[in-house]
Amino acid sequence: MLAAYAGYGLDGFDFMAYTFIIPTLITLWGMSKAEAGYIASAALVTSAIGGWGAGVLADRIGRVRVLQLTVLWFAAFTFLSGFTQSYGQLLFIRAMQGFGFGGEWTVGSVLVAETIEARHRGKAAGIVQSSWSVGWAAAALAFWAANVLLPPDLGWRVILWAGILPALLIIYIRRNVSEPAVYREMRSNTVSGTTHFLSIFRPPLLRNTLLATSLATGALAAYYSVTTWLPTFLETERHLPVTGRTGYLLMLIVGSLAGYLTSAWLADALGRRRNFMLFAACGAVLILIYTHMPVSGGMLLIGFPLGFFILGIFSGMGACFAELFPGSVRGSGQGFCYSMGRAIGAACPALIGAWSTHVSLGQSIGAITVGAYALVVVSAWALPETRGRALGIEAGAAT
Repeated sequence: MLAAYAGYGLDGFDFMAYTFIIPTLITLWGMSKAEAGYIASAALVTSAIGGWGAGVLADRIGRVRVLQLTVLWFAAFTFLSGFTQSYGQLLFIRAMQGFGFGGEWTVGSVLVAETIEARHRGKAAGIVQSSWSVGWAAAALAFWAANVLLPPDLGWRVILWAGILPALLIIYIRRNVSEPAVYREMRSNTVSGTTHFLSIFRPPLLRNTLLATSLATGALAAYYSVTTWLPTFLETERHLPVTGRTGYLLMLIVGSLAGYLTSAWLADALGRRRNFMLFAACGAVLILIYTHMPVSGGMLLIGFPLGFFILGIFSGMGACFAELFPGSVRGSGQGFCYSMGRAIGAACPALIGAWSTHVSLGQSIGAITVGAYALVVVSAWALPETRGRALGIEAGAAT
């Protein structure tokens, strides 16, 4: 859990750092909002490929080994992105970074799901997911410090150079993390070649694959719509300075941390499906309020429940997806569903950037987010409830 928590938190720092420097790059490089959205979307599309690929590899060569590879990959390319000199260079490097970014979540969530027993799996997965808020907060504070201490043309580079720090986590993983017993049992009892990773696209797993992908698509599309463009929205439409934007974003981040932890408990208490539907419905209402409310109307306070629901919805996802697939294709299934959802949802930042040339940025964010959450509600309603489902050795003991 500690290794996955640290890995995902550092993942969050590396990814969210770009969202904070978008206004700076628009000013320095003359990028359009659409181009800024294309960079964000490119990283998300490649993260979809990396997430599924890492899941397939994790089923073949082990969870721990692939976790180390993904951490090293995304740390290296985040660091390199600080040296870029043009829109094209940054687009390429951020796209390459996405391969590792996508793989880390897949492998880390499977590792935790197979380590923790069924009655606590939702809470454990949610706690790990909450580390994203810690990484997000670190990125916000790093952005604030860089703007105070450094000139704009250097500050954004220093933030990205700091992305090399996750590579240090590999030392800890190599020394302290071993493969879960569930995985070792599965490997010892599986005849090579009897289960193909493409079996997730055949009955009886196909229905779960499609519904889980649809659920992930809606939740991630809503999340990317809000977080990619929120710093720019606060600057260009609410006219807040750097210090003001940081305060509003930190309110959102604090709310997200509370949401992750609360949702982690609710995923085990209410069940996976009802938890998803509750958070999606509340998130849709709150984003409409937030994007139409003036700064003087309590917008700062609305940031807490907004962050609570748009991020908290992810707490039960790692546990639920792991419970939908057998051990031999768990990495592949979980990696595909979340990663494909990320790839489809990745279109939203670019779509919002392009659409905002015709309507306000706030209207674009609100409309797409509400549509995405409607998809979450429908998908969650159709999915089977997996709360309490045993995995591997646990299932054998229960039998």
